[in-house]
Amino acid sequence: MKLSGIDHIELYVGDARQAAFYYCTAFGFQVHGQGGPETGLKGQRSILLGQGDIRMVLTSPLVADHPAAEFTRKHGDGVAVIALEVDDVETAYEELVRRGAASVSAPAKYAEGDATVATAEVSGFADVTHRLVEREGPRAEFLPGVFRMSEVDTGAGGELLNIDHFAVCVPTRTLSPTVSYYEDVFGFSQIFEEYIEVGEQGMYSKVVQSDSKLVTLTLIEPDTARQRGQIDDFVQWHGGAGVQHVAFTADGITDAVRALAGRGVRFASTPPTYYDTLAERVADLAVPVAELREVGVLVDRDHWGQLLQIFTESMHVRRTLFLEIIERRGALTFGSGNIKALYEAKNRELSGIA
Repeated sequence: MKLSGIDHIELYVGDARQAAFYYCTAFGFQVHGQGGPETGLKGQRSILLGQGDIRMVLTSPLVADHPAAEFTRKHGDGVAVIALEVDDVETAYEELVRRGAASVSAPAKYAEGDATVATAEVSGFADVTHRLVEREGPRAEFLPGVFRMSEVDTGAGGELLNIDHFAVCVPTRTLSPTVSYYEDVFGFSQIFEEYIEVGEQGMYSKVVQSDSKLVTLTLIEPDTARQRGQIDDFVQWHGGAGVQHVAFTADGITDAVRALAGRGVRFASTPPTYYDTLAERVADLAVPVAELREVGVLVDRDHWGQLLQIFTESMHVRRTLFLEIIERRGALTFGSGNIKALYEAKNRELSGIA
């Protein structure tokens, strides 16, 4: 079984058209396709957005018994499906179920013209599922015969390139079992572990990654022996474990942040004092301190290079899901200093100080 990478993500949202307008206007996505009852998608309206190598489906329920209806009632808008590209859907599905994944939907095929797509779904964490996707023929089609594809301005540039990782908040005492599940069932490896203290708060973090290194989950659990913090808040407001943020890569993060901010994206603030000693903490900065300070980007490093990151504010009423913009200048993992700084930035947003 080979997991090649992320094929797409699907968000369940209250209003797919409103969400699509926001992501296109603010983040530079384009509508690549649409589907609904008229195309064979029963009880739902779905809009496919794209930018760089990112494919994101926004799905709203049209009937009360659609899975998106229960998801949005319980969690609000959020990531419901992380789709994984595989070389053989039937083999991967059978292997994952044999290893302990629960079957969500059996293998099915979609075909039109020269394009054929096979899919199946298995359990991931909490209410997030993994859709297995096998593609043959033209990749311009998403689900042949089910999604009507749109004309796309191929010359239009965008700031975002692909999905770097997902940050997942889990309730206390579920971090280790979740890591074991991805190791035992999906064959992921743990590549990073950290305990973070911020004032009187604390959290545990472990990162698991596929053999291809193209699917990465940063799993975060609150330390309930310490003061309550934002991870506890997420788990409560989201109604259990879920994707706290999706990290999109950018080539030239400072220019990307300026462009996104110019279109209305709000970013979590960074105290000016963060930059006072940055050059001492990170030698040979890839971007001048003055430029980093201007846009609020954080910098850290690992053994391989530098990592530049910034969070958006949450755009949802529950203040749960948000996005991260990241640029890797050689770095392969996650810098400990940035994790703490990003945690503090989110605390400031949620406390209303920022």
